[in-house]
Amino acid sequence: MNTVLSRANSLFAFSLSVMAALTFGCFITTAFKDRSVPVRLHVSRIMLKNVEDFTGPRERSDLGFITFDITADILLKKYFIACIMIHISFKNIFDWNVKQLFLYLSAEYSTKNNALNQVVLWDKIVLRGDNPKLLLKDMKTKYFFFDDGNGLKGNRNVTLTLSWNVVPNAGILPLVTGSGHVSVPFPDTYEITKSY
Repeated sequence: MNTVLSRANSLFAFSLSVMAALTFGCFITTAFKDRSVPVRLHVSRIMLKNVEDFTGPRERSDLGFITFDITADILLKKYFIACIMIHISFKNIFDWNVKQLFLYLSAEYSTKNNALNQVVLWDKIVLRGDNPKLLLKDMKTKYFFFDDGNGLKGNRNVTLTLSWNVVPNAGILPLVTGSGHVSVPFPDTYEITKSY
């Protein structure tokens, strides 16, 4: 009456239904958890140069530089960046459903040509089970801070924000922005490039 293939198919379909229900149950236990934590940022040094942009129509563009130190103990409520100082606790973010965190520092500003500019300056992946202590000294931004013109010179409202994606084992991928940010003014003059 029922062949081996039909019984195997029924068993497989039932197993998939049970696995889907268990995965949904796992997801729902952490779906409404608040993943935001307070962040305090501090910037101490900014340098600005006007360089030739080889990606476009050979015009000169603003290039910003930020140098920073990172000392962090994620599980013990400390996360420091010396020139960009961040105090943060990831203790409440990591739970059984979090596989990793993707942290990134972004700058947001407006110019006369663009109402909104967003640039990622630095990022880091923190895996569950990794050593939570970070010690990085005199780090430069990981990515170039280019403006498509001269919008950084004299800009008084460049806002730095730390955000992170929580990568779960099961469920949605939430994007969380830290509750603190800092607005920094960029210099009115360019650093002189020395040629040897």
